[in-house]
Amino acid sequence: MTNRQRGFRDQLRETQMRSPNSNHILGTGLLASMLLAVSFPARSAETPPSLKDTFKNYFLVGTALNRSQATQTGGGRRSQELTDMDVALVKQQFNQVVSENDMKWESIHPRAGDDGYNFAPADALADFGLANKMTVVGHTLVWHSQTPNWVFAGTNPPPASATNIPPPAPAPAVATNSAGTNAPGARRPGFGPGFAGGFGRGGYNGPRASREELLERMRDHIHIVVGRYKGKVKVWDVVNEALSDSGTTNVLRSTLWSEIIGPDFIAKAFQYAHEADPSAILRYNDYGLENPMKRRKLITMVRQLQEQKVPIHAIGSQAHINVATTFETMDQTLAEIATLGLPIHITELDINTAQGGQRSTGADISGNASTTQGGQVSDADKKLADVYEAVFRAFVKHDKSIDIVTFWGVNDAVSWRAQGKPLVFDGDNKPKPAFDAVIRAASVAPAKLP
Repeated sequence: MTNRQRGFRDQLRETQMRSPNSNHILGTGLLASMLLAVSFPARSAETPPSLKDTFKNYFLVGTALNRSQATQTGGGRRSQELTDMDVALVKQQFNQVVSENDMKWESIHPRAGDDGYNFAPADALADFGLANKMTVVGHTLVWHSQTPNWVFAGTNPPPASATNIPPPAPAPAVATNSAGTNAPGARRPGFGPGFAGGFGRGGYNGPRASREELLERMRDHIHIVVGRYKGKVKVWDVVNEALSDSGTTNVLRSTLWSEIIGPDFIAKAFQYAHEADPSAILRYNDYGLENPMKRRKLITMVRQLQEQKVPIHAIGSQAHINVATTFETMDQTLAEIATLGLPIHITELDINTAQGGQRSTGADISGNASTTQGGQVSDADKKLADVYEAVFRAFVKHDKSIDIVTFWGVNDAVSWRAQGKPLVFDGDNKPKPAFDAVIRAASVAPAKLP
């Protein structure tokens, strides 16, 4: 780890060091683990141990918030009482927050022009995090999905290969307090047909912007959004899910970003974000990195960016996994990503227990219905607990590389994969056996791990 990267790690933990309840000195290794095991908090139904305190010597533990939780206002599927319980749990358990949807382009910048921004929900998220001494993460600046059509529109005819691609079927409307997704096709009420569906390459098939026009829109958007939260948002997902899921030779997926600008759209996005906030930690974020082929693509792409001196500071591994995932798989994944010499952030952790999702580590909402069907696997609670303990043992083993572990949702009821019951708190915010398993993983000293 370079001095610059070590500085980023210290910066991430600065908030917790300033907290009046954090009079410890952050550290790692066997001694810290032994002390943690000795002082391990007693488990009780009334006052469960907190994730943020249990792993304070290892990494930050965060969660994604939906709009209701960030604004602390109930509605829709979640009453004010339940929302208040959600918020109380967040304050008790986590020291890092990220918005599920409200910093994505279609939410924060739905219309063209300087007056086309809607900052209120994102402001609420940032204010919530800062008020509670939490590290705030911004998600996401450039993505092929959940981006308005106006971003790509222009006067240049689309290539013939694009004109015959049918637009995606509209996805169901999503209430503003429902579980957000990091997935193509999600919609906000009132946005209508002017948004790219994002199934793979986006639903917009009309006349396109030029390379110069799209670069200008990207730069302006990044400068305004990152600039607004400079000093407040410590980490940004700059580019999201640019790697191809298919084939062995295509490193990047085909999207309107790559087709109009070219593959250097990634480098440009990082350049613009660094210009807007030179102190922010800038990361590339993707799913399915447990797959060796996709992991190789990640390493190839990031090494090329590093050779070009692109300011990429961390790797985000979403870790939308299932109960078939093993310690060995996660251990190998982390070990290989660590060869890039960059901090690793586990950005969207959940473990699907639905029978339909046991062969998938994807994050597309287009496939979410099938991956959460068929009921839960047999003995789901035990299998979920076993896998959470295994992956957290791997996280502890690689704690020198990992700076953040973020759950994608506060509890099962608000999860984007609610039917898969993938989190460690149930819909009533009660800890599941998986929570106890995660806590146990912290008491295992790295020297004892396989």
